[in-house]
Amino acid sequence: MNHLALLSMHFCHVDQIVECGPDRAVTLKGVSLAEEYLQDHFPGFPVLPGVFMLEALVQTARLTLIARDRAAGREPVRMVLGGVRALRYGNFVRPGDSLRSEALVDKVESDGTVVFRGSASVVRAGSAEALPGAAASGRFTMRAVRLGSQRKTGGLQQ
Repeated sequence: MNHLALLSMHFCHVDQIVECGPDRAVTLKGVSLAEEYLQDHFPGFPVLPGVFMLEALVQTARLTLIARDRAAGREPVRMVLGGVRALRYGNFVRPGDSLRSEALVDKVESDGTVVFRGSASVVRAGSAEALPGAAASGRFTMRAVRLGSQRKTGGLQQ
């Protein structure tokens, strides 16, 4: 099954699925100087923006959610980022590096919201091992898309 095709994102931050199951997924994203957003972030010292590290974690978590739905015999439900807590940034991810993202299901709330623990680390070119310390780590929630009359006032809505 092609999980990457299910992401269908304009900016896909998953190049390779290392592991994918109903409770955990691990992915890799190769960072290239050819990526247009690196031209401005930062001139002379290009690094992967933190928001893209978070997006890589979200896309990795989506793979886990797809695997959960498929394991339960359900069609995958479209889930979006619902919130982020205690996100910390550490190591820089430079062109030529890979970002290794891991998303683990922490708990499932009664409303279907899924809380994840995520960690992204740097794998330098020519190495198979990630550097010690995280590039980004924290907790985040994924929730079902709310449309029209399902919207609540305030907060992050789609």
